[in-house]
Amino acid sequence: MNTTPFFSTGAARRVRVLALGAIVTSVALLAGCANNSASGSVYSYGQAQREQIVRAGTITAVRPIVIQEDKTSGAGVLAGGALGGVAGNAVGGGTGRAIATVGGALLGALAGNAVENRVGRTSGLEVTVRLDNGETRVVAQEADIPLSVGQRVQVISGAGPTRVAPM
Repeated sequence: MNTTPFFSTGAARRVRVLALGAIVTSVALLAGCANNSASGSVYSYGQAQREQIVRAGTITAVRPIVIQEDKTSGAGVLAGGALGGVAGNAVGGGTGRAIATVGGALLGALAGNAVENRVGRTSGLEVTVRLDNGETRVVAQEADIPLSVGQRVQVISGAGPTRVAPM
């Protein structure tokens, strides 16, 4: 009768680490599937086929800005904490291993949160438009449509966000 375990202790630990890594990666990928957009060219399904108000005007100022996601999914904290804990668990033994695991999880969570915050940033433009009726409007949107001072544009609003689009 063979009493040798199927996995050695080291192999079993590696399998657990790989499985945990796969789970953390899956959570991070699913969290990244959220598709928020501040683009002047992107409409959500609910905004499609809705009447909107269009006003004509001329751009008087364009300023580069950063658009920051206002909420995080928490995936960065979870993934970073899990990976940091796994890395810390590989250090030392006994009480030192427990301390390294907790420390690794905390540092990993902080790093994961910082990475998620950085990923949630988009280059944008603050566009000031003098409407033909004399009113002035300022709209912030992603910098995915080239806009410049003096350009004639339409300001589109009504069913959702206000957008500035070239005429």
